[in-house]
Amino acid sequence: MVQTAYESFDKMEAFMRDVFIKVGVPPEDAAVCAEILIESDKRGIDSHGVGRFKPIYIDRIKDGIQNPITRFEIIREGLTTVVIDGHDGMGHVIGRRAMAMTIEKAKKYGMGMAVVRNSTHYGIAGYYATMATQAGMIGITGTNARPSIAPTFGIENMLGTNPLTVGIPTDEEFPFVLDCATSVSQRGKIEHYDRIHKTMPKGWVINRDGSSETDPAKALTGLTKGTAALAPLGGLGDETAGYKGYGYATVVEILSAALQQGQFLKALNGFDADGKKIPYRLGHFFMAIDVSAFVEPELFKKTTGDILRELRASAKMPGHDRIYTAGEKEYLAWLSRKDTGVPLNESLIKTIKALKEEYRLDSYEFNF
Repeated sequence: MVQTAYESFDKMEAFMRDVFIKVGVPPEDAAVCAEILIESDKRGIDSHGVGRFKPIYIDRIKDGIQNPITRFEIIREGLTTVVIDGHDGMGHVIGRRAMAMTIEKAKKYGMGMAVVRNSTHYGIAGYYATMATQAGMIGITGTNARPSIAPTFGIENMLGTNPLTVGIPTDEEFPFVLDCATSVSQRGKIEHYDRIHKTMPKGWVINRDGSSETDPAKALTGLTKGTAALAPLGGLGDETAGYKGYGYATVVEILSAALQQGQFLKALNGFDADGKKIPYRLGHFFMAIDVSAFVEPELFKKTTGDILRELRASAKMPGHDRIYTAGEKEYLAWLSRKDTGVPLNESLIKTIKALKEEYRLDSYEFNF
């Protein structure tokens, strides 16, 4: 990332909160949205933090396709389950409340699951999985998204990037958190490459003629128009097992739509038949498993930690002196950034300045 300045996490979180309030998000909900967005930057996931603040959330509220005031409706509820309708509200608010309900059910009954329909982009899935690990539980979540991934041997974008995310508590300073898309890459990362004017690797995006697209601007246009698609995790075809990523993306699509009777596949493209913007109406699912229902939590955490430590201590490939386990790089990013703040490139600085002026937030003094 080519950055020109750093800004403190607290200041950027407060700024995003205040902009959210300016566009009609209630203060308490605005604080939730800003907290989850800044958590992405703290973990070094630059594709889902400050960089997505305006184009994904502010612009969609202004376009009238995302409701700033969230109506969280419980459609059906059992002892361990709940079905929720988010009514196109703020995905972060919906996601946090849904996972909190799931955790409370798991505390009482050992397991809990919530499914959501008619929601919006909820930020990094790892935030919700980590809510569970902080409660001493295993957390699982996933979400569908606007069509991006082509099925194996296909060239049409059909499935979303559909992360299947798992958080597991350990006896280390950070939990095991596997938070990744079921595509080789995802839109947020391509948007990041576009902001810093960097060519993408071959194999991320496929055009309708089967060629690989490496220009991020063209890729983003193609993904929106349906003339390009992301490769599933594993890559194109059978040789590198792209069918595995395709399969997992399909699992997430089903769990994000069928249980809650929500929208799926092309219905999530954000446009009606006349090309007019409409709400995305995404679906999510959340699961929490109380470790203490199976074993003493400390024993579980130690076994998990032992597994991770043995993996990191295993023989290294020539030219490499370190093996990582999921969640470790995000923890290291936090250690590196906690004293410096959010790295901002020229494009983000321009956006922040424009938002400051548009919403007359003159009290903010930035380091750029």
